[in-house]
Amino acid sequence: MARKAAYRKKRQNRMGMLLVTTVVLMMLLVVTVKSVELRQKRETYMAREAALMEEIEAEQARTEEIAEYEKYTQTKKYVEEIAKEKLGLVYEGEIIFKDEN
Repeated sequence: MARKAAYRKKRQNRMGMLLVTTVVLMMLLVVTVKSVELRQKRETYMAREAALMEEIEAEQARTEEIAEYEKYTQTKKYVEEIAKEKLGLVYEGEIIFKDEN
């Protein structure tokens, strides 16, 4: 009888170890899969961050250009150019030559 009990206990220990090993392997598999997914997401987010940083730099350059253009539009030279081009105005005594084309 002691032999049967020892054999049963040994068998239960093996079954328990098999179950624990199975659970640990399953957890390891899940962690590995999630780790791969997280790495892919990280790479995607890093690429998006780089694209957004480039866009920010482009917008900052555009902002600087707009600021420079705003300063230029407040100069006398700009006003003279617009008056000549759009309105056809000239200084008193100024002669304009036009092509016959």
